[in-house]
Amino acid sequence: MNFCSQCGGPVVLKVPVDDDRPRHVCASCGAIHYQNPKLVVGCIPVWKDRILMCRRNIDPRKGCWTLPAGFLENGETAAAGARRETLEETGATVADLRPYLMVDIVHIHQIYLMFCCRLAAPDFHPTRESSEVKLFREADIPWDDIAFTVIEKTLRRYLQDRPSGRFPFRADKIEKRDLIGN
Repeated sequence: MNFCSQCGGPVVLKVPVDDDRPRHVCASCGAIHYQNPKLVVGCIPVWKDRILMCRRNIDPRKGCWTLPAGFLENGETAAAGARRETLEETGATVADLRPYLMVDIVHIHQIYLMFCCRLAAPDFHPTRESSEVKLFREADIPWDDIAFTVIEKTLRRYLQDRPSGRFPFRADKIEKRDLIGN
């Protein structure tokens, strides 16, 4: 950040009074500009014993497979954002969303919140964001072409829980050393 969004003046990086970390502070009006992690929301859409995945048609990791997910927008709940992202990326409508996994990815300033859900119907199609959308049985998941470490972690955790039919809410983290494709 170089300029203040309130007055247009230059900003400097300094620790404000009563704070404990450097912030962008406007040298002209004194406004403090906080930068916080981004929340990514997504779904594990299930139809019978299969999971709906999409092949990315956008960078980063264009051509790799993922679960539908994206940044939460202002003015929407996490569940509404996950539904919207699923619709945008797969053309599918989902139901019965339940929070399942939160993953902190501190070094890239992101928090993922993934929901278990079911497809309302096996109705889906490619979109501008996804070149291919497909239901996968566990044995057919394209593990070597998964776009992001967080998606692989989500799928593996889900598949571990699936035999019991219990999907408790969990929290996890990804360290920089754990990354594939992020």
